[in-house]
Amino acid sequence: MAAWKNLDTLASYGELSKLKNHVDIAKAMSGENGAERVAKYSVPMAAGLCYNYAAKEVDETVLAALEKLANEAELSEKFEELYNGAVINTGENRMVLHHLARVQLGKAVVADGVDKREFYVAQQKKAADFANKVHAGEITNENGEKFTTVVQIGIGGSDLGPRALYIALENWAKANNTFKMEAKFISNVDPDDAAAVLASVDLAHSLFIVVSKSGTTLETLTNEAFVKDALVKAGLNPSKHMLAVTSETSPLAKSDSYLTAIFMDDYIGGRYSSVSGVGGAILSLAFGPEVFAQLLDGAAEEDKLAANKNIFQNPDMLDALIGIYERNVQGYPATAVLPYSQALSRFPAHLQQCDMESNGKTVNRFGEPVDYPTGPVIFGEPGTNGQHSFYQLLHQGSDIVPLQFIGFRNSQLGVDVDIENSTSQQKLCANVAAQIVAFACGKKDDNLNKNFKGHRPSSIITGDKLTPASLGALLAHFENKIMFQGFVWNLNSFDQEGVQLGKVLAKRVLAHDTDGALKAYSDLLNI
Repeated sequence: MAAWKNLDTLASYGELSKLKNHVDIAKAMSGENGAERVAKYSVPMAAGLCYNYAAKEVDETVLAALEKLANEAELSEKFEELYNGAVINTGENRMVLHHLARVQLGKAVVADGVDKREFYVAQQKKAADFANKVHAGEITNENGEKFTTVVQIGIGGSDLGPRALYIALENWAKANNTFKMEAKFISNVDPDDAAAVLASVDLAHSLFIVVSKSGTTLETLTNEAFVKDALVKAGLNPSKHMLAVTSETSPLAKSDSYLTAIFMDDYIGGRYSSVSGVGGAILSLAFGPEVFAQLLDGAAEEDKLAANKNIFQNPDMLDALIGIYERNVQGYPATAVLPYSQALSRFPAHLQQCDMESNGKTVNRFGEPVDYPTGPVIFGEPGTNGQHSFYQLLHQGSDIVPLQFIGFRNSQLGVDVDIENSTSQQKLCANVAAQIVAFACGKKDDNLNKNFKGHRPSSIITGDKLTPASLGALLAHFENKIMFQGFVWNLNSFDQEGVQLGKVLAKRVLAHDTDGALKAYSDLLNI
């Protein structure tokens, strides 16, 4: 069994801490030095992707210290325990099995007499069979007409991941003739969200997926009731337009209110659930089960790399360790995720939840306080839009924010135009290349308003094109990075007690069980 220890008790961390500001990244990335680093500091990822960390503040000395940290923290051993079914989620006394939904990396994992890999595959097949029947016109509305739109009703991990993945593949699917149904999402309990989505669809030809593991999520059940009311008012039977993604023990599981129920379990947390029925049902309906299978294959291929004990052949672990160096030695408080792909416009929002809900903790996995910084603030927008928004602070602000770029050599649709001797895609790629060097090297100017200090570290994940497989690899890379960082910080990255208190107080407000400031704010909002 691996030993779980706080970061500041590890001897290797003491060595690493002595390397603050060890690398002058502006100097290292200038001229031919920079070209050599770009060629050298690169690790292949799954599905044709590549992780390049040339513009990070590392050299052989820092990398050797990170390798020692990985070994002393027993990162590979902890990952092996996780995928073999150890109870890694100490807060809820649960296994952590989202990797098992895409590949079996180790031995069979059995819980309550059920082989969990077989269970996840069976639910994927159930979602696929349902989608195929919808596409073939075997499951129709009450008039025997095909459904043309699918709407997911969920919040948090039941919305952010699936929404990001759908948007990421929508254009690809259209270009590759696999686009089956338009998908929309209702998440916010704000009635304007549901009302706007319902106004934009043809209710008679729409399917609605209600996603709630417990079957008790307030926002989701409220929005489900909102949708049912709209269907009834339109003269439609809600039970002929709805399916559920839920646990086998939830109130939704055996209800006659749904066409079918696709099951998940407690071993896959919401923010990691896009590879389960939470993402599988809607993506299979939208693009076909084969496309979802390709996404799972890309994620599975990346997971195999994450199991490599050599950090220099393990892009997920290496990215995580460099992030530890930036957070705990360099003292950087945030990380910006900057995809130079419009298709990934909601991917930073998904990673924001995945990372900040996982590692936004100040106690270790045993419930004891830690005395070092943990998860950074995650934010981002696609390039080049972000360049005309918050890049000012990134370039010349008082805080240094490490950057994670994502870029592809080719667009998804392949529709482009040559203007002034370059295509739009070339202009996009030129911008990301320029930004990496500009952030690292800066520009000296006697006019301080135009002076760029540089020394802003970044990495980039590159690929040929954003496809289902490369998207799956990208998803798994960041999930695994978050996991490895949680291991180093000795956190439980798989519960989220921080979201509970507000829910409890909101229920008190709705029950008019308030006093003090809570009552005053309730009165202010006319509740």
